[in-house]
Parts: sequence; C-alpha cells; structure tokens
Amino acid sequence: MKVALISPGKDDYYAKRLKSALKLPPLTLSTIAALIKPGIEVALVDEHVEPINYDDPYDLVGITVMTSVAPRAYKIADEFRARGSKVILGGPHPSALPQEAIKHCDAVVIGEAEGAWQRLIDDFKKGDLKQFYSNEHLPSLENLPEPRRDLYKKGAYYLENTIQISRGCPFGCSFCSVSNFFGNTYRHRPVGDVVREISHMNGKLIAFMDDNIIGDPKHSKELFKALIPYGKKWVGQSSFNIVEDKELLGLAQKSGCVGLFIGLESISEASMKEIGKPQNKIKKFKEGLKILHDHGIMVMGAFIFGFDSDDRDVFKRTLDFALDSKLDLAQFSVLTPLPGTKLYEKLSLENRIIDKDWSKYDFGNAVFRPAQMTAEELEKGNGWAWRQFYSHGSILKRVFGMKYELHRYLLYFVPILTLNLSFRKALNFEAKMSKLSLGSLN
Repeated sequence: MKVALISPGKDDYYAKRLKSALKLPPLTLSTIAALIKPGIEVALVDEHVEPINYDDPYDLVGITVMTSVAPRAYKIADEFRARGSKVILGGPHPSALPQEAIKHCDAVVIGEAEGAWQRLIDDFKKGDLKQFYSNEHLPSLENLPEPRRDLYKKGAYYLENTIQISRGCPFGCSFCSVSNFFGNTYRHRPVGDVVREISHMNGKLIAFMDDNIIGDPKHSKELFKALIPYGKKWVGQSSFNIVEDKELLGLAQKSGCVGLFIGLESISEASMKEIGKPQNKIKKFKEGLKILHDHGIMVMGAFIFGFDSDDRDVFKRTLDFALDSKLDLAQFSVLTPLPGTKLYEKLSLENRIIDKDWSKYDFGNAVFRPAQMTAEELEKGNGWAWRQFYSHGSILKRVFGMKYELHRYLLYFVPILTLNLSFRKALNFEAKMSKLSLGSLN
C-alpha cells in the first residue's frame, strides 16, 4: 500500500514574502506520516520545493489544505481521483467547509488527525471508507510519535528542526482560525516528551511552531528550565504579554530564545477591542519591545490592516511605529475573513464579503468591503508598508542601529541582515506590488 501526503504550493502575494526567507518543512504532514503503521509506504510531497508526480501509483493521497491553497488542492485532488487514487482532504479549510471539500475527495478529516487517521486507514483497507472523519473528544497529546523528518526532501529547507509542543490558543481573536480548528482550549504535550524529541534533533537551532508558546505560562516555565542544559537556540511565536512575566522571559532567554514572532496586530485601541485582544497593551508596546531586545531576543512584529477603525492614515502611522520601535522584522497583512472564524460570520451577516475566490484569501488581497477606505486602497496601503519597511535605506538603518550587547550584535547581525534582504528580494518578485504606489504616503 502506498500513501502520499501532499502540501499544495501557491505563488501568492503572502507566500512569496516568506518562502525565500523562511523555508520550513510541512510539520503537519510529517506528524500525520508518523501515525501510519509500519508496512505502509509513505511519501511526503511539498509542492513548495518539488513538483508532484501524478504518475506515481498511490493508493491513498492525503492533502492538507489552508484556505488560500484550496483551489490548488482541489485541482490536485481531482487529478489523482481521475487516476484511480482515493483522496483525503484535511486541515483548516476542509474542517470549516467539509461539504465543499467532499466534492473533490473521497473523505474529509475534520479537526485534528490523531485517532481519525488511524480509523480512516483501517476503513480504507476494509473497503469501507466513510465520507467524514472526526474525533468525538480532543485527542491526547501524550506519547505522540515523533514526526517523520526522514521524509523531508534533503537540503530543501532552511531549518528541519521544527516542533510543536501545544495546540490551540487561550485567546479568541475574531480573525483567527486556531480556535475553530483546535477547539476553544489550549493543550500542551508533557515536558518530558518534548525534551526527548528535541534531544534527537541534530543542529543547534529549533523552531517552535506553536500558535502561542506561552499559552500556559506554568508549563512554559517548566519546559524552558528543562531546555537549558541542552544549549539549544530557538525561535517561536508568543503573545505580547510575555514581557509582563519577568521569570518567564528570563527563563526563555536562558533556554536559548533568540527570536519571537509576536502578533501586535494594530496600534489602535479601537481595533484591539474590535478583535478581542485585550492582552495587547498598545501603550506598553515600545517598552515591551525594548525589554525583549535587552534580553537579546529578535522580534518580528505582525500587523493587520483593514479593521473598521482603520482609516487611510493607518498605514503610515503603523509604519512609523514599526520603524521607531526598532522591530528587527515586520509582517503586514490585509485582514482576511477565513471560513469558520467570527470575523467571517460577522462580515457575511453584514453582506461585506465581495470575493469567494479562496486563492485570494492570502492576507494580501482585500476580499471584503472595508469601513473607511476602498478594497483597492487597503491592498495598496499594505503593499506600500511592506516596500517601505524593507527598502534598502530602512534595512541598513535597522541593521546598523541594533542596540544589542557586542557579542549578541555579532551573533545576530548576519541573520537579521539576511532575513531583511530575503524579504526585500521576495517583494521584488511581486510584479503586482511593483506597480502600486501611494503617492500621498511617500
């Protein structure tokens, strides 16, 4: 029996900014591969780094689907089905819209894979494949098999050492699909399991792929203490309130934290209230970012444009803040109502969604009517912020203006410069953006 697990590729607005800077393997697929019993041949195909060979005779094809790649995933699924393979779709988009997804596949896995995938494989062997698979209860995160990293295409990724220690997020932001997929809860793996997996990794750098690595501060402190003896360096995603817990932040530093992706989202109090993110205290942003830098932690701040309180000046105000606060990297996104989120429900009820082409749900296209500007102005403003932040002058000022201690400056100079230039290179590939300008903001 041969099984293929596929991550669809898409050269969209958002992906182009990331793929040349951060090539990371599909951890979800290697995790699913580990659930498949020995004796079954498994291939992992990441279309971001290699083409799909439709002539390979797979019995079963599993495809993980984010919303922006749904059209591409459906084409892949249709092609394999035409060749006689059974196709399974899973991930956030099919979980939110299973009735849409089933039109292109033989079965849909709704929610997390553990438990559901094993039942699906057994049913397939018996010739009794059901249309929908889900778990009655959230699966346990104890004693999970280690991801099949041996299936990654060698030399294709910037970093193979990716790991997930938790699922879900304790917060319920209106635009985020995490709660819809993982349930309105936060769960974590036992520290012993995590440390054991990390001990098997080669190399010094690790990327934690959790939506919020400090979702349970007590667990995070225990984990960070356990990591200290291993001498690893790591990056991850955290909520901003990490700066309010001195013990937690200190342990993160001691355990090897060198970089955090933080969803700052907006510099508007009205926007924070709108999305339900009170833990982001805007007045403390600059102070908090300085605290992180003082601990030798690089920060990539993420901002979203398009909230109802955002006017046409929001792009310049946000860019000025991003530059003044000495962010090492920044990500700018157009507010996107992903299916299954509170935001999608709200905008649907208000009849403000103007495009159902899922390929445009890539955080660079405006698929709804903003309250205080046009959709085109929203897209242009977002593109302008990217280009200004990653202009040559801005990059040089940022890199040579770093205020780390000398040994940390020497350690971070090359990676920060490289990442900034990689994002700029990615921007240059976007022909659409090169044609856009906001004369009033220049």
